Amino acid sequence: MTVRRDFKEPARCRPDLVIGREELYSEAREQLARGGSVLLHGPAGIGKSTVLRALAAENAGTTGTVLRCSATESESHLPFLALADLFGLVLDKVSARLPAAQHTALESALTGRGESSLQRDGLALRLAVLSTLRALAAEGPVLVVADDLQWLDSASAELLGFAARRLGDSPVRMLCAVRTDGEEYDRHLRACPPDTLAVRLGPFSRTQVSALLDHRGYTGLSRSTARDIHRTSGGNPLFALELGRALAESPTRPRPGEPLPVPTSLRALVLSRLEMLSDEARRTLLVASAGARPTLALLHAAGRDNAEAETAQAAALGLLATDSEEPALRFAHPLISAALYAEAPARERRAVHTALSTAASDPIERARHLALAATGPDPEVAARLAEAAALARDRGAPSVAASLGLLAARHTPADGGPGPDERRLQAAEDAITAGEADLARDIAREVLTRATVPAERVRAWMVVIEAAGQALGEVDAVFPQVLADAGDDPRLLALVHYQLAWREVVVDGDFAKSRQEAAHAAELAARGGDRRTELMALAFQSSTETLMGHPDAPATIQRALQEPQDPDVACHHNGAAMARFRWLLMSDQLPEARTAITALLREARRRGMVESEVHFSRLLADTELRFGHCGRALDLARESLRLARDSGIGESASAMLASLAEASGGDVERALTLAREAADHAEVDGDQLYLSLALAALGYAQLVAGDAQAAVRSLRRVRELEQGMGVSDPARGRWQGDLAEALVRIGEPGEAQELIDVTRVHALRLNRASVLAVLDRAEALVRAARGERQAAQAQLASAQERLAKLGYGLEEARAAFALARLRGRGPAPAAYDEAARLFRRCRALPWLRQVDRAVAAGPTEAETVPAATPGALDGLATMERQVAALVMEGATNREIAGRLFISVKTVEATLTRVYRKLGIRSRVDIVRLAAGRRTT
Repeated sequence: MTVRRDFKEPARCRPDLVIGREELYSEAREQLARGGSVLLHGPAGIGKSTVLRALAAENAGTTGTVLRCSATESESHLPFLALADLFGLVLDKVSARLPAAQHTALESALTGRGESSLQRDGLALRLAVLSTLRALAAEGPVLVVADDLQWLDSASAELLGFAARRLGDSPVRMLCAVRTDGEEYDRHLRACPPDTLAVRLGPFSRTQVSALLDHRGYTGLSRSTARDIHRTSGGNPLFALELGRALAESPTRPRPGEPLPVPTSLRALVLSRLEMLSDEARRTLLVASAGARPTLALLHAAGRDNAEAETAQAAALGLLATDSEEPALRFAHPLISAALYAEAPARERRAVHTALSTAASDPIERARHLALAATGPDPEVAARLAEAAALARDRGAPSVAASLGLLAARHTPADGGPGPDERRLQAAEDAITAGEADLARDIAREVLTRATVPAERVRAWMVVIEAAGQALGEVDAVFPQVLADAGDDPRLLALVHYQLAWREVVVDGDFAKSRQEAAHAAELAARGGDRRTELMALAFQSSTETLMGHPDAPATIQRALQEPQDPDVACHHNGAAMARFRWLLMSDQLPEARTAITALLREARRRGMVESEVHFSRLLADTELRFGHCGRALDLARESLRLARDSGIGESASAMLASLAEASGGDVERALTLAREAADHAEVDGDQLYLSLALAALGYAQLVAGDAQAAVRSLRRVRELEQGMGVSDPARGRWQGDLAEALVRIGEPGEAQELIDVTRVHALRLNRASVLAVLDRAEALVRAARGERQAAQAQLASAQERLAKLGYGLEEARAAFALARLRGRGPAPAAYDEAARLFRRCRALPWLRQVDRAVAAGPTEAETVPAATPGALDGLATMERQVAALVMEGATNREIAGRLFISVKTVEATLTRVYRKLGIRSRVDIVRLAAGRRTT
């Protein structure tokens, strides 16, 4: 496929603009930093030139000489042209160092004077290129940048390859890009050094396409439109940008179910091959492009009698991909199908859809074609489409149902019953279920511009509120309007007060008021005979009561589970089954909780409930993490985060859980990044509920990273937030043990004990056995810091045993680790064997690395104050005494950090306080103080 020159990717040099290529960009950057070479390869428009330019710009500052060439197809027959681009400006600089024969041959090739050729001056030219590169490398590193290597003239390619294979240790690197449309890239490696790293640029994901469109200013596109752009472009960034530009400039959007309009700029890429088709073959391909899953049987049923021969002709031209095991016909690129459809006249397209409306076997597909063949309101067509939408909904395809519902509304007469706006609102509710909040919001806002019936207006307002997600503060102004529209109708008021219950907890963080609103909503719904809203309100009431530690929670859950049940509520992420799962999880019934959430996730996937799937997959990851299955939890958390980012739903919550999983079983730095992202997201949304959870995840990651001071700051804020919200159940965020441990590490055992005592009261009242065991683990650290070694060891052994019985594998391993650190007087490796075994069983890699550091540090009493440090050191806090005592032993800051499991930065800050309190200036004075004590 030929790409015209004006379709080169726009020039971008800074690596922060290499969107969607961060991982491979880092890989290529590291290869170049090692002195190696890189070959970027992939199809036209995939972004090779963008990455190449960014890498070249980044390396230019540390490179003595940068040689560049960029070939084109029209110039590929001109010999030595690329060589002239590379060496034309540097030949004079090195000519004096070239032997006469080499200089003459190279100058003749570059200037075109004389009759230089590879046949006549082959050896002299080859040696001249090699000598030129070596001469330039003698003055500093050389970077050869060659774009569109496939159009390099054969003479230049041969000479570069000869030199590249013989440069050896010379500081010459090559950075090349080559187009590979289905062909192998290996032959292009002949023009590169032997150590060249080949990096393939593949298609963008849907999330990356959305990010690219946003970055280029196409921010008004809905998620469903971005999904269509991704599908039509095949993930090709250049094609995606052109499609986005065409949509942004178009005065009208395509009808639901229609392919995207393809701009002339992209049609030109494929029409040349389409023109080689016979008229009949082109009509057959048009039928295939309009079908959802075209097969030869479908083409025959649509009246294309010679479909076999005509599709074979298209396959020979590279328009169709052939697969003998796949009955469905597949275009070589989605853009071919879209361009073919866009080129066809409207009359011809309608004729194709008319044929397919009877040829297609699926009733949903038949209804879609019937709508696209019609030209105006038609009650029969509208009814068929509404039936198809209901069928799609039942099949678990709410996105398809929304599309069909909009088509039904378009063909519904204004005086029809149900009316067009009623069908639009049903489509909006389907869009919410499918995770397409922006589409749903747009539909509802449009309906509100003309709706006068209170029920329709309230229903539309509910969509607007639902579409806001966790950012309920952004729709605060809606509530007075919707209350006015609801009047005194209990059914409508129940809907409003249910949303107000959410607003109280998310925006104001007031669980008590939220519970009152939920109870009021349930009462109104029961009075109005709206069982669905009643069940949702009861489920939410029970959830708030659970988090508050309210004694009525179990009874409210039972009320929410009573018959009759609504099947949609039963598997909803805010339904009664979800409330029951949360109760099981917080009550330490982990096997039952896992069974419940697995069943909910399976049902949500079957029904196509995207938002519920996001939440359930995250909560399954949370359950596995509590079991201590860190590897499994990490996989689930990453999948949940990917789905959340693709759909734009629950990103803060998914990032929070992914942070916990990364800190437990993956990359601690990534955990810190994700936790900060989650906290920032919640701050922007004004979401108090998830802000506290995100900060708890951040505090945990900081603790694992060894930054106890930062962990204390984060977790103290969690304590303040939960106190303000009225959350008293310590099983909600389970952060109290981490805060107590961090407080001990920074020398604040008194505050740690106070936190433990307060939390223990609530844990005993609510019978939170695992929380009590974790609190005992933390209290043992307080005792150890006060010198009560034997009591601390006994308490840790008890906590480890109880956590093991409850099934909390990671918490059990952490207790074993703390116990090993207290028993560190014996041979260090033996003391840590049990902790290492348990962490390996959990696949808790960050914790295993801590064990390795502890073993490497040797025997230590890291959790206690070293002996023989009375007198002047008595005025120091516990952490300060520990650090000072280890300095007295001659330990470096890094060794102290390893022994005490804190960061070097924390050691430095602690020493600063020690100097100030003791009236000394440096660690040398501490050593002198120790020496003086030993001699008295």
